[in-house]
Amino acid sequence: MNPNEVSRRSFLKKAAVFSAAAGAVPTILTSVQGSTKPAAWKLAGANERVNLACCGVGNRGAEIIRDLYNTGLCNIVALCDVDMGAPHTTKIMEMFPDAKRFQDFREMFDKMGNQIDAVTAGVPDFSHFPIAITAMKLGKHIYSEKPLARTFYENELLIKAARKYPKVATQMGNQGHSEANYFQFKAWVDAGIIKDVTAITAHMNSSRRWHGWDPNIKSFPPAEPIPSTLDWEKWLTMAQHHDYNHDYVNGQWRCWYDFGMGALGDWGAHLIDTAHQFLDLGLPYEVNPVKLEGHNPFFFPMSSTLLFRFPARGKMPACDITWYDGVNNLPPIPEGFGVAGLDPNIPPPSTGAIEAKLNPGKIIYSKTLTFKGGSHGSTLSIIPEEKAKEMAPKLPEVPQSPSNHYKNFLLACKGEEKTRSPFEISGPLSQVFSLGVMAQKLNVKIEFNRKKKKITNNKLANALLAGSPPRKDWEQYYKI
Repeated sequence: MNPNEVSRRSFLKKAAVFSAAAGAVPTILTSVQGSTKPAAWKLAGANERVNLACCGVGNRGAEIIRDLYNTGLCNIVALCDVDMGAPHTTKIMEMFPDAKRFQDFREMFDKMGNQIDAVTAGVPDFSHFPIAITAMKLGKHIYSEKPLARTFYENELLIKAARKYPKVATQMGNQGHSEANYFQFKAWVDAGIIKDVTAITAHMNSSRRWHGWDPNIKSFPPAEPIPSTLDWEKWLTMAQHHDYNHDYVNGQWRCWYDFGMGALGDWGAHLIDTAHQFLDLGLPYEVNPVKLEGHNPFFFPMSSTLLFRFPARGKMPACDITWYDGVNNLPPIPEGFGVAGLDPNIPPPSTGAIEAKLNPGKIIYSKTLTFKGGSHGSTLSIIPEEKAKEMAPKLPEVPQSPSNHYKNFLLACKGEEKTRSPFEISGPLSQVFSLGVMAQKLNVKIEFNRKKKKITNNKLANALLAGSPPRKDWEQYYKI
């Protein structure tokens, strides 16, 4: 284990606490000040804009803010970032000069709680949870980037909170869940076109930030001077202490098990989201790290092949999902697959254009048909082409999306729509990613009891469901 891991005993103790917490959420989810009084709910009227506070205003956070603002349905009333004034945050600050500015979301809620209707969390994966849980406890609608949270039990608590606070609109930022693939997948399942699915291949073979790093690493990177604009302690939120290094910030956090969720957490929400929802997959009973090239205990492998096994559900047969990442770790391609080039409709990452040998996507195998799909909102096609022509007259009409993902969230804040990726749906999906990342980190097969939500074959892995204990002054988010 790496130097910043806490003891196995601490992990096990934390896991026991969270196991109890999962069944005692009403006592956990009190207000920020510890009050048990119900939060004051507020829906913007039909002709009103939603007052939006934004946590994380650079890089991806900035893109979220622009997309939400461009709907014409919100006012940006507060901007919060731990690196406020750095080059990547200044453009949004200039765009909204009248918005109040903060470096600590807790201070923002304390000072502006009665002026905020909704909140965004466009921050590193490990910081989604404290922002989201605080917003929900205060009755504020919440849009959180994917994956929803980093650990299994953080996701569990967010799912429980969504049930406890049904008037809070929640949305995870897998924007394809409001586009053509969402409506097509649902329509094809309802019409019996997609049925009896037994296997899914999901593949993302673009170069990642950590590719080229030395997998024989023996320690975390050395301490560097902290930039003058950055509040490093607030950046860490509840994570265990690390000395500042430039390879932790501005997207680099995605490389490290302590902070991010790797390629799976980044792209899984754009590739398997519709299959997970409309095939009612739930949680796997087994996760097997079939291949981990360049495995080490600090950052993600150069290539990963993960096998997720889901049991039969009602009339639906058991289904396996095999995940492939890594530039040369390409999945088997079925006959009649057709063009494997890049899909120009996929939004480019912040690092520039996607470069890969195979378009990020999925292959869905049923007992009678095979489907080929891309990422985000890209629609499915039946392969080979001859079978697609045969099935064409039987395909149902697919409705158009009434709103994009951002407009859908803001209309839900106003009570006019329901979100399409609420935490009750996106939370279990994110838990699948948490289990996959755990198998990557420990390089062990995980056997999971879906009913009890426990790992049965590895005590350390079971403790990791809860993650490492939060730092001092962040315990209140987990108190029973």
